[in-house]
Order: sequence, then C-alpha cells, then structure tokens
Amino acid sequence: MKSKLLLTVLLLFTSFAFAQNLDVTGTVLDASGLSLPGVNVKVKNSSKSTTTDFDGTFKLTDVPKGTTIVFSYIGFRTQEVVVSGTKVTVKMVDDAKSLDEVVVIGYGSQKKREVTGAVAVLDSKTIDLLKPARIEQALQGTIAGVNVTTQSGAPGAPLDIRIRGIATNGENKPTVIIDGYVGDLGILNPNDIETIIVLKDAQAAIYGTIGANGIILVTTKMGKKNSKTRVSFNSYAGFQETSRKLPTLNATEYALLLNESYANGGRALPYPNVSSLGNGTNWQDEVFQMAPIISNDLTISGGSEKITYSVSGSHLDQEGIVGGDKSGYLRNTARIALGADLSDKIKLKSNVIYTYFTRNTLNENGLGSVLFNALNVPATLNPYDANGNYTLVPSTTGLGTEIINPLAQIENTYNDYNYKKLNGNFGLDYKIFKGFTLSGSIGFNTANSESKEFAKQISYGGKVFDVQRSSVTQKAVNDNDYSFDLFATYNTKIADKHNITGTVGTTIYKQWGNGLTATGFDVPNNTWENADISLTKGISETLTNSSYVYDQRRLSYFGRLQYDYKGRYLLSAMIRRDASTRFGPGNTTGYFPSFTAGWVVSDESFFGEPKFINFLKLRASYGTLGNDQIPNYGYLGLLNGEATYVFNGTLVNGAAQGQVPNPDVKWEEAQKFDVGLDMKFLNDKISFVADYFIDTRKDLLIPNIPVSAITGIGAPGASAPTVNAGTVKNSGFEFAIDYKEKLSDSFTLSLGYNVTFLKNEVTEVKNGTGFIEGGAFGVGQPAPSRMEVGKPIGYFYGYKTDGIFQNQAEIDAHPSQIALGANASPGDIRYVDVNNDGVINSNDRTDIGKPIPDATMGFNLQLNYKAVDFAVFTYASIGNDMARNYERTLSDANRLDYVLDRWTGVGTSNSTPRVTTGATSNNVFSDYFIEDASYVRIQNVQLGYTLNPNISQKAGITKLRLYAQVNNLYTFTKYKGFDPGASFGPGNRDNVSQSPIGAGIDYGFYPVPRTYLLGLNINF
Repeated sequence: MKSKLLLTVLLLFTSFAFAQNLDVTGTVLDASGLSLPGVNVKVKNSSKSTTTDFDGTFKLTDVPKGTTIVFSYIGFRTQEVVVSGTKVTVKMVDDAKSLDEVVVIGYGSQKKREVTGAVAVLDSKTIDLLKPARIEQALQGTIAGVNVTTQSGAPGAPLDIRIRGIATNGENKPTVIIDGYVGDLGILNPNDIETIIVLKDAQAAIYGTIGANGIILVTTKMGKKNSKTRVSFNSYAGFQETSRKLPTLNATEYALLLNESYANGGRALPYPNVSSLGNGTNWQDEVFQMAPIISNDLTISGGSEKITYSVSGSHLDQEGIVGGDKSGYLRNTARIALGADLSDKIKLKSNVIYTYFTRNTLNENGLGSVLFNALNVPATLNPYDANGNYTLVPSTTGLGTEIINPLAQIENTYNDYNYKKLNGNFGLDYKIFKGFTLSGSIGFNTANSESKEFAKQISYGGKVFDVQRSSVTQKAVNDNDYSFDLFATYNTKIADKHNITGTVGTTIYKQWGNGLTATGFDVPNNTWENADISLTKGISETLTNSSYVYDQRRLSYFGRLQYDYKGRYLLSAMIRRDASTRFGPGNTTGYFPSFTAGWVVSDESFFGEPKFINFLKLRASYGTLGNDQIPNYGYLGLLNGEATYVFNGTLVNGAAQGQVPNPDVKWEEAQKFDVGLDMKFLNDKISFVADYFIDTRKDLLIPNIPVSAITGIGAPGASAPTVNAGTVKNSGFEFAIDYKEKLSDSFTLSLGYNVTFLKNEVTEVKNGTGFIEGGAFGVGQPAPSRMEVGKPIGYFYGYKTDGIFQNQAEIDAHPSQIALGANASPGDIRYVDVNNDGVINSNDRTDIGKPIPDATMGFNLQLNYKAVDFAVFTYASIGNDMARNYERTLSDANRLDYVLDRWTGVGTSNSTPRVTTGATSNNVFSDYFIEDASYVRIQNVQLGYTLNPNISQKAGITKLRLYAQVNNLYTFTKYKGFDPGASFGPGNRDNVSQSPIGAGIDYGFYPVPRTYLLGLNINF
C-alpha cells in the first residue's frame, strides 16, 4: 500500500513538472509591424533554436515556463523574452549599426565592436532599395572612402571602384572575394548578395600581394535553418532616356557663325542666305532614344535542422539609349547554395553560380565615336538624302575626314560578344575539439567568351572610316582559376578576461587560359548574316590570326593572432608570405605584416554611466600589402611580337621579341596607416565613424615605361618593359554619420552622410625624364597628362590662359605666341609666360588641373510611415576637373552654344575667342579646355507601398510591395559635357586596366541614362 501511495505521489510530481513545459508559438514583427522572416529564435543557455518563417512565425516545443528566449537578427537589436504563456509577439527594434553584428574580416569574423581596422558594411536592405543593374553602383555614395566611376553609360559597361584614391598607373581595382574565393563583382545578381564588406586599411594584409588596392568581401545569401520554404519574386520594368543633351547650334546659328568665321579668315561666305534654314537637324535627337529595361529575379530558400538551401535565377535585359540593341546588354544568372551539418563536428557549405551575358557595343569614348559625330555634324545636313539613303558628310577641309553621319555609323556597326562563367566554392568546417576548427575550401572560376566583329565594305565619302574590303574578326577566350584554402582557427578564454583567437593557414592559387583571334576577308554578300570565317575565302598578305596562353600561380602562408582583454583592449597581428610566378626568381617571395589595435574607452570605469555617449572606440592600424596586377612573364623575353622577313624576295610572316624583359620586376608595396574612432550616442540613435589615413604605394609597377627606341619597342607586338619606377601617396580623412529615429509607432526616420577628403601626390618617378606622359587631346598634339613628382597622378599639363586679346596694343605688349603655331590677333586667347623668358612656347606648359576629386560624399534619407516607404540617395564629387575634347577643332564642325558669347570686338568677351578659318593658336591644349567637373547627383529616388499582410496572406502571399523608382534623376554641375563623372583612361598593355595618366578627358562620353522603373516584391 505504501509503495502504491509513493508511486502516485511521484506521478503527480512528474505530471506537474511536465505541465510547466510549454509549446510556445509566436510572431516576430519589424518596427513598422510587418512580419520578419529569418529571425534566430534560441532558448537561452540551450542548443534548442529555430528561425521564423516567411510570415514571421515560429514554434518551440517543450519549453519550461520561465525560460528566456533570445531573438536576434542582423540589423535589429537582440531581444530577450521570458516565457509566461504559449503565445509570444515580439517587435524588433531597428539597429542597423548594432555592435553585436558579426562582420567577415577574411579567414574569420569578428563582432563589430571588436574590429580594429577600417571596415565598412553594405547590407542587402540598402542594395534592395537601390536596385542597381550592376552591384558596383550600390557602393557609390554609401560607403566613405569608396569612389565608383563608370567607363561608359552603355548597358553592361564596366565600372571602376577606387578605395581611398588612385595609387598606381596600373591596376587600381580592389580584389573581390566571394564567399572565400576570388571572383568578379560586376557579373553577380545583386539580389543574391547578403552583405558587402570593404577592408580599406591594413586589415586587408591577410590577403598579402592582392590586397594593396583594398579588399571587397561578398557574402551571398543562404537559407535559414528550421524555416519553411520561402519563395521570393522581384521584378521591375521601365525605360531609360539620356540624362543630358548638349546645347549645340541649330542650322541658322551654325550658318551665321560659319559666315563670320569665313569672313574673319578672308574667305567667301558659305551661306549667303540663311533665312530658310530654320532649326535644321538636332543630331542628338536623332541618335538618342528611349530604351527599355526589364529585370526578373526568383529565389527559393529554406532549411531543416541540418540542411539549408537557396536557389535563385535572374534575368536582366537592357537596351542602350544610343543605338538600341546595337548597344544592348542581356544577363542571366543561376545560383544554388547548400549548407549541411554532416555531423555535430563537420559542416559543409557550397555555392555555385552560373552567369551568361551578351553585350553589343558602339564606337564610343574617342575621336570618331557616335556621340562625337552627333555633336560635330552640322545642323544644316539632313540625316537622309532624297533617295532615303544616309546623307554623306562632305570631306571638305572644314569638316575633315573623321566626321561622319552617326546614324549611318550605328547602322553599319556589327558586333557580338557573349560570355559564360561558372564559379563557386565548396567548403568544410571540422570542429576537432572545443575552440579548435579546421576549415578547407576550394574556389573556382571557369569562363569562356566569344566575340565577332564585322567590318562592312562601305564608303562614307572619302573618310577614315571607309572600308575597302569586308572582313570578319572572331575571338575565343578561355580563362580559368582555382584556389585551395586550408586554415585552422583556435579560440580560447583565460580567466574570463583574456580572449585569444589564432589563425594559421595556406592558400594555393592557379590561373591559366588561352585565347585565339582570327580574321577572314571578303564576307559573302557583304552582310552580317554571312559574317563567319568559315564562309570567307579572301587572302591577305598580312598576319590574320594570333593566339596566346598563360599560366600564373601563387603559394601563400598566413597567420593572425587576435587578443582582447575584457573586450576593452584589442590587439591583432597578422603576416602573409606570398610566392608568385608573376615575378622573376630573385623576387618570387614577399612578406606582408600588419598590426591593428583598439581601445573601447566607453568600457572604462572612469567613463561613467553611458549618458550622451553610449560607445566610444579608438583604433589604429599599420601594415604592408602588395599588388601584383601586371601582365604575366614580364621578367622574361618572349617571341610574341610580330615580324616580317624577306626570303628569296618574298615577304614572310615570322616572330620577334615582344615586351622588353625586366628580370628585376617585383610587386608594388603599399604601406597603409590608419587611425580612427567609432562612436554611438543619444541612446544609439546616432553613430559616427572617423578615420585619418596615409597610403604610400612604393615600387609602382609602370607598364610600357618609355625607353630608347633602339630596342625595337615600336615594332608590332613589341613594347617597353614593366618597371618598378615610382611612388604615390594618398592621404585624407573619412567621416560617416548615421541617425535613426523612431518618431512614433508608425513613423521612422533614417539619415546617413559620409564624406572623404583626399590628397594624391606623386613623390617619386624613377626614369630618365622625371615624368611620364599619357593621354591624347585633339590631333597631333603633345600628351596632355603627366605623372610627376609633387603633383597628383595624371594631372593636366598645358598652357595657362589670361583672357582674350582685345586689341593689337595688348598683343604688342605681350610675349610672342608664334611658337604655338600662329601670330596672335585681337580676339585670340592670351597665354601666360609661366617661366618669364619673354616668349610663349612649350616650356610654358604647367599644371592646369587634375581629374582626381578633393572630396567625395554621399547623403541618404529613408522614411517609413505605416505601409509607405520613401528613400533618396545622393552622391557628390568636389574638385575634379575634366578636359573638353568632344569638339573637333575644324572650322566647319558644329559647336556648343557657348560660342554665341564669343569675342566679336573690343570688350565683347574675355573668355571665348573669335571664330576664324585662319591660322590661330587657340586650339592648343590649355585651361580653356579644362572645366570644373564638380557635381552633385540625385542617384536614386524610390517610393514604395506594402500591402497589409492581413490582406495579402489571404492570397497566400506573406509580403507584397509595389514601388516606383527613378535612377540618376538629376545632376547639378557646371560642366558642359554629358557626364562629369566620367573618368575613363587609356588602356594599359594588359588590355584590362586603365591608366590614370590620361583619365578625365571627355571624347563624347556615353551618358549614364536616367531610368524610370515600376517594380514589385512578392514573398510566398
């Protein structure tokens, strides 16, 4: 009986104990009351966890009453809730700059409060707001110290990213690491990206010889554990138009100006009767057009207790505002990402991306480009003649042989380029014992591209663009690389005060590929449809094909030790050893050390209770990084040049030495110094980051450096050597401030501003002349840009002007200008005798401007009121100059309307010279052609509306958002050209990078279009 009684009591206690365990369900909402998927929900001090599904709901079973549940999500503050019942509703508080946010720093991660380097983060929320066609566009104006310029406004055109200035006249772009492997940022689908992290200082030294230009770490989206399958569809469509047209002269204005020019030159008037001419042809209206753009993106993701997955596909189709599909771009991507916990100790992660795009291009950014012709063809000419054929531009002395009908040029442009790339990685993490993890991953890129260009047999009336014999040129390129990373990480804590993390590892990298180019002549029927080498039978006496192969390898070892005391005093030291086949035997190996430190002042007892300032951290870093971005085999002499020999009276094609070898070439060395502070105040509503930095780039890798022509560098395929021959210093300040306020339960406000002040200075040029020239201006003029000690790299080198000669007396009292090509006359430009030797000649050329801005800045505003959201992003560049080179200096070419304010007599103008067909020196390169290209641009304006979830969920939709958006709304600038943000420079010998010596010269830049979009986001 006693035993039965005891059993009954035990059963009662047991059932009572179980009664205290609850099945908890709940909903997690964001600040505006919308459901928040993907939130981590974890029982505190337990392994039990889950994540919210697409409608923000979760369920935890068998949870003891009184247990604390922790809710965490990137971009929101972590919250804790004590279980008191079976239903829980949590509203997360925005905190985009949360100190507990974990950021990737290369071969590891850290909490943001513990980061000691200059590290910036761009999250997927901002990317989603900006809706960039190319992800680089999202970096402009959103991160301090990062400047993004476009090489062209044409669809698919590359963009140049510069982190803390331009440091070399070779490759300046940062290295992009996608989920641990080297990749290409420009071809990614923006909707696949979770975060972009920029390493701007010595923190990047863990990447050694590829880190000098900065590192961009990209983390792609993964599925969430314990979440239902989520389907997300994003789509937008719209149209593009030119953001600007230049005010050229109409037919009547042009004829009157030409009459005056001919009269001043003592010639007969070309237009004795101008009354019937009217406005004539606006060639820009003929060339520019509305162009459609459409994008669709689908993502399916989810996960179980041990498996996560994310599958996505995207399609972007964009036509050009010049030429339509003749400058169109189409991109398709597919991606699959899988994660699996193979055991309690082994985790697998994989990510594979396939990209396919096609791109057509027009002649642009140079003399003879489509827009160059549209600006210079006279308005008196019609696009078509009486027979409906394209009008020929006369080959008179006044119009030269370069200017042709731009519509005919577009029509007769035929090319095609398609690119296929498969890239990704596979990684394993093995937790050997507590605190010690061994990680390994293999990353790969394999790309194939094919291009075809058809030169139609055509005559433009005796122009340089005439094609006497049709031809087709086809090219096939195969590029590959792989990397293998193996590293171990050990974390330990000593006496609950000392935290130590050590990382050691190795990286093997190999890059190889080949290319083949061939040309066939006499295309059947002279048509694009028959443009294929297999159909051409023409024979040429010149070499019609070429090929190349390359193989480059790198073996690296690295180590990093991180220490902090109570999270208050922070230290980090790292070193990397790189060995590269890109350099000769004597310079194969390099060592790249760095040190960073931080002090969380706000954790000190003397700081007191947080009041106005909630967080204050000081940090500093110094280290050495490398840059090896030069053509392969620069230290060897290769027979890859062209040569023609005579054997038995017959010309025979052969081979000759290509680039002059330099066995002493080695990598560039970047010495980076940074001091900064991070602050939060007013209850974390305001965050502030400031940095002062010095980046000294030594042993600049200067390709094609001028040497004696006796070496044969002018022969086809030959070139001067690549030499370590310079030093450039970039220094400056960065500031970024963000303010976020919840004004009510329905209204939130977010403001952000960042600015970078930059000084660029060349401190050493090691060649025979002390300077290096580059770029081109006009026809037959000396190089307009230089790299020289004491000046910014690529500064403009020409004549200073001092107004306009008003009369002969002023000319007589001024030093002679005849050395510039002609005697001066009243109405001509007056040049400054810089060296005061009594004569104006080439020795008076001097610094007349620079293409590098003094400051860049970004400002953004975001508002949320109930279901309505509004955002504005702006960008500004201050202090950069641009050379106006889109006007052909022929007497009969059209002009911009500023010439209407030209000099026509004493006192009429002191800025714009007279017009004449006679000889003048007004067209030599001078500050008359240099303009202040500072600008402020409204980059993005977006208005969105999210349907009430209670309504959309009835249709099985967890979120439905509609929005309207305008990109590149307006640019405020005094610059006369199409786009003040153009910074395209001449190509280097690697056929990839652009030299800054010659950048900032506008040949008729293809403008970045203004884009109007309507879109929707749907989650199921």
